[in-house]
Amino acid sequence: MPFTKTSLASAILSTLLILGLINTPALAVPNSADATAPSEVLPLNDLRTFAEVLERIKTAYVEPIDDKTLFENAIKGMLSNLDPHSSYLEPEAFRELQESTSGEFGGLGIEVGLDDGVLQVIAPIDDSPAAAAGLEAQDLIIKIDDQPTKGLSLMEAVDKMRGKPDTSIRLTIVRDGRKPFDVNLKRAVIKSRSVKSQLLEEGYGFLRISQFQVNTGSEVEKALSSLKKDNKGQPLQGLILDLRNNPGGVLQAAVEVTDHFISSGLIVYTKGRLANAELRFSANAANASAGVPLVVLINGGSASASEIVAGALQDHKRAVLMGTDSFGKGSVQTVLPLNNDRALKLTTALYYTPKGRSIQAQGIVPDILVERAKISQEDSSLGIKEADLAGHLGNGNGGPDKRGTADKDKKPRLQDEDYQINQAINLLKGMNVLKTTSAK
Repeated sequence: MPFTKTSLASAILSTLLILGLINTPALAVPNSADATAPSEVLPLNDLRTFAEVLERIKTAYVEPIDDKTLFENAIKGMLSNLDPHSSYLEPEAFRELQESTSGEFGGLGIEVGLDDGVLQVIAPIDDSPAAAAGLEAQDLIIKIDDQPTKGLSLMEAVDKMRGKPDTSIRLTIVRDGRKPFDVNLKRAVIKSRSVKSQLLEEGYGFLRISQFQVNTGSEVEKALSSLKKDNKGQPLQGLILDLRNNPGGVLQAAVEVTDHFISSGLIVYTKGRLANAELRFSANAANASAGVPLVVLINGGSASASEIVAGALQDHKRAVLMGTDSFGKGSVQTVLPLNNDRALKLTTALYYTPKGRSIQAQGIVPDILVERAKISQEDSSLGIKEADLAGHLGNGNGGPDKRGTADKDKKPRLQDEDYQINQAINLLKGMNVLKTTSAK
């Protein structure tokens, strides 16, 4: 039987009373907690207005709308006006969120957010269609398949970008205020390996974390062990931790990664309205990095969990931060499962670095500012030295001649192509030179 306005209002009010969302004089029991907690009274007049609007839509809207759609739209409306990171997750979105934290999911491999209502790239995920297409942090997506994104909620935009693997999609991008251009991508199943490592040269390692998943902490521990093994079993002289374009992920993973680099002290703490939102995470004595000199790379695509790691290492003076200012997402989202395979992703707390800094809307400022730049190698194919000249004098101390070399087959190294990595390894080498000199 269809609801009348009166019966509909009664049903809504009764439900809210049962759930305890309305206080009545008979039910209110003051206590010490109530004195400090915000009022949870939901005014009856507002509920009557809600019920009246619901009834007017059902009876007067040009097309019939079922109750389920109206209630779900009401829920989405409540969340859309909170902050960009709170959302209502329907079954498919909830499932995809769970898959993304486990390391395998479908889509473009791109983390996005809203900037003044405009869809913005936070970071592309390594080895994804978005990364292969050259999308960059802070790119603005103004159209999806020629449909403007202005006015779309974050979840609506994400839904449009999702789809079956091997299907195509076209994004219209604005970069640095220049003329818009189109990027064609093909959706894929994203199998993201969150940690990669390699020995850049003898004694100097490189560790890249693309996002923080449930197993990232253990992967970092394995990578540190592997780097030592690649260095002929000798301790590293320096390590570069690359958190650029890392959109974040699981808070616990960020804590575990930081714990591999410090032996004591606070890593991060959170503050919120709920008692269980007040958390503190501290380091254990074990230190998988063995105190290796550390440079951390960050940029505008480093967000959330990556800012937790960078901020903690900076506060503990455990690392030199290099690059550009990070994204500035200093809030914690809690996934609250609901019935029917749905969930709320709700911002429940702000996090703070060990020294009490809030990163929210400010970001982490690097110790050394190094902008992204291209490296152009000087052509050394015609390089001639004194030792190459006919009749040159020998070394006065009896040392061997050092002739010019022209190795055209030399393989390019990561530090020869990436300016920020190049500057990081040079800093580590300089630190070791100074340490060796002061020890003499």
